[in-house]
Amino acid sequence: MSCPACSEGTLESFFRVESAPGNSCLLMESAEEARAYPRGTIDLGFCSRCGFISNQAIDLSLTEYSGRYEETQGFSPTFRKFHERLARDLIERHDLRNKHVVEIGCGKGEFLHMLCAFGDNDGLGFDPSYIEGREQPIRGERVRFITEYFSSDQSVDEADFVACKMTLEHIPECREFMSAIRHSVHGQPDTVVFIQVPEATRILTECAFEDIYYEHCSYFTPYSLRRLFDGLGFEVVRSDIEYDGQYLTVEGRYGQPGSSSPSSGLADDAELTRLKDLVGSFPQRVAEKVGQWRDEIQRRTAAGERIVLWGSGSKGVSFLTTLGITDEIEHVVDINPHRQGFFMAGTGQRIVAPEDLKSLRPDYVVIMNRIYTEEIRQMLTELGLHPELAAL
Repeated sequence: MSCPACSEGTLESFFRVESAPGNSCLLMESAEEARAYPRGTIDLGFCSRCGFISNQAIDLSLTEYSGRYEETQGFSPTFRKFHERLARDLIERHDLRNKHVVEIGCGKGEFLHMLCAFGDNDGLGFDPSYIEGREQPIRGERVRFITEYFSSDQSVDEADFVACKMTLEHIPECREFMSAIRHSVHGQPDTVVFIQVPEATRILTECAFEDIYYEHCSYFTPYSLRRLFDGLGFEVVRSDIEYDGQYLTVEGRYGQPGSSSPSSGLADDAELTRLKDLVGSFPQRVAEKVGQWRDEIQRRTAAGERIVLWGSGSKGVSFLTTLGITDEIEHVVDINPHRQGFFMAGTGQRIVAPEDLKSLRPDYVVIMNRIYTEEIRQMLTELGLHPELAAL
């Protein structure tokens, strides 16, 4: 199939996952419901023209974004600190004070509230999973939400700033989606569009199989995201990699196709060659890493150790389903109280609060995101627990 990002290259399959849960963040009421949740195939294709990666087998009927989609990371002090710094940086860099800001794919609205509170801005958020009353408005009536998907029919022609964080990776026709955003800011040369997505080069380099899951059908490398922006007529003014190399960001303004300056960082042949090499060796390297984790879990289980996972979101679901883990791990910890008491999609482990570990007393904790290791270590110490930690 042709590349959904650059529309010039052709996708070539390189990695396949059978029977992946269609959603990772839906709240499952029982272990039976979680294990029976519909599954689909992941067939990753690589575009050698722009470096974009797409799940060619995506079936959107298997995904759901609604009030029971619980993705919030804001209960983590580490993430809140990052989120607040990002909001303040954007406000300073683009003078977002007494302006009109829009967030497409705003989740539960935490980041939009920050942009409005810190800069005294008006805000509008779009997201079908937004829950009214979940977050207390910081700016009262100056922040409002539409619980719908964003489309070209939605008008944001008065926006001074448009954010789209951790959303574009869920969109299979990403070029069409970005075209709708460009159309919405047509003729507004000062409007800044900010995009944040997972950084795919890290996934390829580290064989981060836990970061490959069904909802994420579009994977961006720095070049592929900048090229998408540039090809649609956005002038790329800044791009960066943040959050311990996990997040890729780009900022642009309305311009003409190909208007980005060389300093915006469009790729050279060496970057694409490196990506091709990483893609070519990815299946074998993933198989080796998955095998090592299976051996480790089996060894510790045979020794009678109690193992828990920390992190019940998409990484946790992917880790458990890829390794085929069921009874070896019975509990998954999550700091988000809205996920506690529910069950892991695909494998059915119960999600528990950190405080529950006082009775479970684990010997080994597998942390789904290494950036939270010290935060988790401190919480465990405060609970009087000192298990061995391992972080992905």
